[in-house]
Amino acid sequence: MGIDLGTANTLVYVSGKGIVLQEPSVVAIDQDDKLPLAVGTEAKNMLGRTPGNVVALRPLRDGVIADFDTAEMMLKHFIRQVHEGQALVSPRIVIGIPSGVTGVERRAVMDAALQAGARDVRLIDEPVAAAIGAGLPVADPTGNMIIDIGGGTTEVAVMSLQGIVLSESVRVAGDELSESIAQYMKKVHNLIIGERTSEEIKIKVGSAYPSDDDEITMDVRGLHMLSGLPRTVTIKSAEIRESMSEPLAVIVEAVKRTLERTPPELAADIIDRGIMLAGGGALLKGIDTLISHETGIVTHVAADPLSCVVLGTGRVLENFKQLERVFRTRSNPL
Repeated sequence: MGIDLGTANTLVYVSGKGIVLQEPSVVAIDQDDKLPLAVGTEAKNMLGRTPGNVVALRPLRDGVIADFDTAEMMLKHFIRQVHEGQALVSPRIVIGIPSGVTGVERRAVMDAALQAGARDVRLIDEPVAAAIGAGLPVADPTGNMIIDIGGGTTEVAVMSLQGIVLSESVRVAGDELSESIAQYMKKVHNLIIGERTSEEIKIKVGSAYPSDDDEITMDVRGLHMLSGLPRTVTIKSAEIRESMSEPLAVIVEAVKRTLERTPPELAADIIDRGIMLAGGGALLKGIDTLISHETGIVTHVAADPLSCVVLGTGRVLENFKQLERVFRTRSNPL
């Protein structure tokens, strides 16, 4: 079983079946008995709409486990859901995690999976999994550059011969883009909006680079700060692009810093092959054009950017012997 344990979404791949589950990483918990009421899509619909005794949580922040018990609960639920409730032999699990996490954070992910019923847990760096999932020739002695923009972290890595030559992980990604939209609406329009609304704005009218259809408008409903009453405001895509410029600049800087440190032979390969974009953030309109413009290197978006990491973990499971070298950390089978 391969799992992409993401800040925003969790995807599960089962050998021989492909991707069997894609759900938001959200858990709704009843505060009275500390039991989960809903997990995944159902819980996400409750975000910002729960009564006092129910709290909807995202157990992962910036790509790492922020709430261990809730994360374990969520993993257990997803593993059970995949096996349709039947008690199955404990699965071998491969989990994709950000390359910049500390040893303690790695241990937390492994413990959560073991507690959730795994027999053997292997951790794979997300950029490696994303590159394998995007179909890059990671086993060849050529340089490949991948940028994985997730919900909590952006991973930039240069890879060759099944390993990472150098990588950089910045904790600025989809969540920060949504947060910058919410801040902009508050500052400029005096409108308070929730997490889900800012994400909706990002998907519908957000863009990273000016384009022909720049005059898209959207009506946004929220709470007006001055009157304290609900209000509707019309926004344009150009102002949303401006609101996201700071976090996007951080991502572009991370890409440039990685390119500056790349050995010359690998840099030549990257110029030939281009840069590959993966992760949900790659779906932001014009982000490939922005990176191409800033670096001067052709940038491609993977065929299915959201599923790259989980497809990568699945391919590793199915070709375990050939790709065993991609694991940096391993647990002893129980």
